Amino acid sequence: MTFQDLNLNTPLYNALEDLGFSTPTPIQEQAFNVIASGQDMVGIAQTGTGKTYGYMLPILKHLKFSTQVNPRVLILVPTRELVVQVVDDIEKLSKYINNRVLGVYGGTNINTQKQAVAEGADILVATPGRLYDLAVSRALQLKSIQKLVIDEVDVMLDLGFRHQLINIFDLLPERRQNIMFSATMTHDVDLLINDFFKSPQQVSIAVSGTPLENISQSRYQVPNFYTKVNLLTHLLRDTETFNKVLVFVAYKRMADRLFEQLDELFHEELCVIHSNKTQNYRLRSIEQFRSGHNRILIATDVMARGLDIDSISHVINFDTPEYPENYMHRIGRTGRAERKGQAILFSTEKEQAFVEAIEGLMNMPVPVMDFPESVTISTELIEEERPIIKEHNNPTKRRDEDAPGPAFHEKKDKNKKENLGGSYKFKIANKYKKPKTRGDKNYNKRNKRK
Repeated sequence: MTFQDLNLNTPLYNALEDLGFSTPTPIQEQAFNVIASGQDMVGIAQTGTGKTYGYMLPILKHLKFSTQVNPRVLILVPTRELVVQVVDDIEKLSKYINNRVLGVYGGTNINTQKQAVAEGADILVATPGRLYDLAVSRALQLKSIQKLVIDEVDVMLDLGFRHQLINIFDLLPERRQNIMFSATMTHDVDLLINDFFKSPQQVSIAVSGTPLENISQSRYQVPNFYTKVNLLTHLLRDTETFNKVLVFVAYKRMADRLFEQLDELFHEELCVIHSNKTQNYRLRSIEQFRSGHNRILIATDVMARGLDIDSISHVINFDTPEYPENYMHRIGRTGRAERKGQAILFSTEKEQAFVEAIEGLMNMPVPVMDFPESVTISTELIEEERPIIKEHNNPTKRRDEDAPGPAFHEKKDKNKKENLGGSYKFKIANKYKKPKTRGDKNYNKRNKRK
């Protein structure tokens, strides 16, 4: 099949020709008629298979010219970098179409975005947090939304956006088309579909967790962090083979730590992104890596999720991810658009359970490679790798008798009262000689004689 078989319009054909695309990917081919029909759809496909164009081609084909201010198409993505990328992709496809595309995300001045929203847009690409802020402040009206697209929905739920998504659904009109794309089908995603989608048709290109066939995988058994650094340095010195490398780490602190270790050797070739970096720094790092100015990019899972960067030769998993789905998204950064890709996994003894979970999800083992003899095995451990020593009866750790203890104050008299429970009313009656009934004068007289 070619794009001619999808019966697109001339402006889209011209844009695809400029981009050099002639044949749709399987997800683009199977999703087109479902989305074009207006039916709710759930698309499951591996990352790197062209999901963005898969939902934009049928939407742009039927998007009529309008001068109204409020957007008609809403696209939700999990990260700021994805907003920028999706807006760029839509603008390329809309080169010969008269429409307005706007991206909004956190970390930038909201007043500037309010002004941009007020000028009007046909397609709005947003992160859930900033979209909700704009809607609650009444700077953005969502009453005209006809199509809702949720891209990388599993990441949104992992990041804790579930409640924000539900709040956004409440602001949208009931009569709308829901389109959702994900690389993995998790339990949380399934719950979201059951709650808010109306008889959606599922388009599944591959079983959730199936790796792309054009990605070659391998694994090194490594004892600790500094040995991982030595092995990574050994591999990266081969600049011809490792010409564009994306290195994944578990968390932000590890990203900075690895950057410091590699900076001396690969200073001009190295960049890093994680959520503690400023927005301009993150976008600049991605652009320098995309253009080839930097050969090595260190990233956390969230930052590199969904990013479409051409010709990544290798994805190196410096840390084995705890969740096997994250491994699938990581390695999907290479081997895109049917190119060959390489994925390498570093795993310690403590990470073996994570490796087994990954192999169980893929239903295939990751081949173990022989550790290079020229690489030094370090005995130095970082803080997280050192064993925790519990000294229950250490005689050197005696209690300091002279150390100040908790402050002590005598209770005030009003707080010293005894809780008398049910007998309290009888003691009060006996003390004040109160009558059993208000009008029992004889009882009062008897008590006075006593």
